Amino acid sequence: MWFASPADVRDRLAAADYLSDDSIATSVFLAGALGKPLLAEGPAGVGKTQLAKAVSAATGAALVRLQCYEGLDEARALYEWNYRKQLLRIQAGGGEGWDAAHDDIFTEEFLLERPLLRAIRAEAPTVLLIDEIDKADVEVEGLLLEVLSDYQVTIPELGTITATRRPYVVLTSNASRELSEALKRRCLYLHLSYPTPERERDIVLTQVPGIEADLAERLARTVATMRALELKKSPSIAETVDWANTLLALGRTELDEATVDATLGVVLKHASDQTRTRKELGL
Repeated sequence: MWFASPADVRDRLAAADYLSDDSIATSVFLAGALGKPLLAEGPAGVGKTQLAKAVSAATGAALVRLQCYEGLDEARALYEWNYRKQLLRIQAGGGEGWDAAHDDIFTEEFLLERPLLRAIRAEAPTVLLIDEIDKADVEVEGLLLEVLSDYQVTIPELGTITATRRPYVVLTSNASRELSEALKRRCLYLHLSYPTPERERDIVLTQVPGIEADLAERLARTVATMRALELKKSPSIAETVDWANTLLALGRTELDEATVDATLGVVLKHASDQTRTRKELGL
């Protein structure tokens, strides 16, 4: 059992500096209790990846991360053979027959584990983070179906490897494309959106020791105003925290117009977004 209850999730994630709400706490608890992957979907910067890291920290489990991208294939996600080492072994065997060489080179010694296989074979508690699954090709989803259905991997030369201890699986998606129904069917679903100003204020107070509560609230409300604008890239929670740390580093105790104008590049990374925000905020 990963967590005793949703309340236990909230307490332990808070101890790992991740403030959850009822929806997050219930989903995280059920993913562990039911042994099902958790698909966390939402815009970039709302804490999806950080949630998996917090579960790892809260439970003391190792974190194995598969970062998805266009062109990711089985060799990068699952396993591959160390071809150079195999070639050296064949050359060292001299005139040895192929059957004998084959039995030698397709063994554990020549196997290179990638994140999916590493998580399946792990004997200690493990959190498997499959990050930004929507950026991977559709074929990768097919690869995940066996892994997430039966928690097993088939290697033709070695046979089927079944997990002795199921990893806690978190998939994240920015919803840049629609995921297959087959993949979604195997997961619990959690939609994460930007936090309320009150919750973001609490996150800043947790993540940035020494900041005044009034300044943290002003920051959170200013960021919420920015997110309401039609920006290319809305500020993430991490960027709000960065902004708070920036103000501390500069010794600023007020979020006045001059401070906002001077530090806007911490939270907005597009010139057009900065121009629009300056106009809307009347800077």
